[in-house]
Amino acid sequence: MDTYDAVVIGAGVIGASVALELARGGRSVVVVDKGPAVGAGSTSSSVSIIRFSYSTLDSVLTAWEAASMWRDWEGHLGAVDPDGMARFIRTGMCIFNTPDDNTARIRRLWDDVGIGYTIADAAALSDLLPGVDLGAYFPPKRIDDPAFADEAGSELTALVELESGFIDDPKLAACNLAFAARQHGAQFRFNEEVIGIDRAAVNGTDRVCGVSLANGQQILAPVVINVGGPHSSLINELAGVTDGMRIRNRPLRQEVFTVPAPEGLRLQDGVPAVADLDLGQYFRPQPGGTWLVGGTEPQCDQLHWVDDPEHFDAFPTVEQFETSMMRLARRVPQFGVPHRPVGLAALYDVADDWVPIYDKSDLPGYFMACGTSGNQFKNAPIVGQFMRDIIDAEQAGNDHDQQPVLFHGRRTGRSINLAAFSRRRDKAATSGTVMG
Repeated sequence: MDTYDAVVIGAGVIGASVALELARGGRSVVVVDKGPAVGAGSTSSSVSIIRFSYSTLDSVLTAWEAASMWRDWEGHLGAVDPDGMARFIRTGMCIFNTPDDNTARIRRLWDDVGIGYTIADAAALSDLLPGVDLGAYFPPKRIDDPAFADEAGSELTALVELESGFIDDPKLAACNLAFAARQHGAQFRFNEEVIGIDRAAVNGTDRVCGVSLANGQQILAPVVINVGGPHSSLINELAGVTDGMRIRNRPLRQEVFTVPAPEGLRLQDGVPAVADLDLGQYFRPQPGGTWLVGGTEPQCDQLHWVDDPEHFDAFPTVEQFETSMMRLARRVPQFGVPHRPVGLAALYDVADDWVPIYDKSDLPGYFMACGTSGNQFKNAPIVGQFMRDIIDAEQAGNDHDQQPVLFHGRRTGRSINLAAFSRRRDKAATSGTVMG
């Protein structure tokens, strides 16, 4: 049996960040993953957009603080990975206004935090997005709906924010975090599956004492952090902590496509990432003259929940490809419709209200960073610090449920109330959009 101060389950971008911050704090840390390498799971399928368009104040503050860490990636890591460093590419973000409260709510939050933006009318959007159809078609519709072909009722306006962008290689970003964690002594073990969350009685109270692996080994530790991505709900069941969770999480299958960028709308042309909630999808430019295109989970689209994250179709479907391409062709008439789907399908780990869970559990010593896939890649650098502070507070004898940890943001000087990410919170009112 090996003994550590903490076991992190999951070596994705957030698991690696948690390992880094715990190791920086002086703990002996081991990261265990059933996959073959750092970031080889859902992290490697991320669109890795860095944006600030969230539905709650604490989520906006979190993303705004994390963005400064991505921009100074070497400074955040405190190291330079000899295998290469992920890069932040700034594109800005264009969010088409919709008649519901979504964009109005974003404006109120951005005004509160101090995030700069402009409101672009149709003329300004024509300059920013040449050749794009600026008709307003809200609400989004399926392509077999006769109303899909209706004429636009008006012209779009948009929020345009200049600090958003994306990370050019999400898997490399996770590897960078793991490299930095190793410099502080963290260890990583791959192709090893956790099959048990072990308990021991301490002063008459059960608390976590480590994990059991499929190979028969046991790792002893007084702290276990579940960062298992799409597998995290199963790990919570192993730990027996789900009854104490008002908010739960489960895997969701999503598809993202790679398409040729139309002339004048490539990365080098200065095109921003575009959140088109008017039609129900998003696209962002990337190097090589292509776009990544995904959905924004409009109400008209069926969500594909997965019971077993080990068994799902990892290839795009013709149905979703045709839906995405027809919506894109409606917005960008010069785009046309490719004949062959190029893209991938992967799993997100989604909480009931689409806000992640960064929290303790009812089992002392067992912590969770769950419901993170898709929309939380951008927050990975700061999430490690969230979890460190929660664990530190609990081990110092403070009850995070009764006295929630307040995280001090260096960029804004404001506090982020980590109760916003509690397993016991009331469901947050959100747009239900991942854009991941």
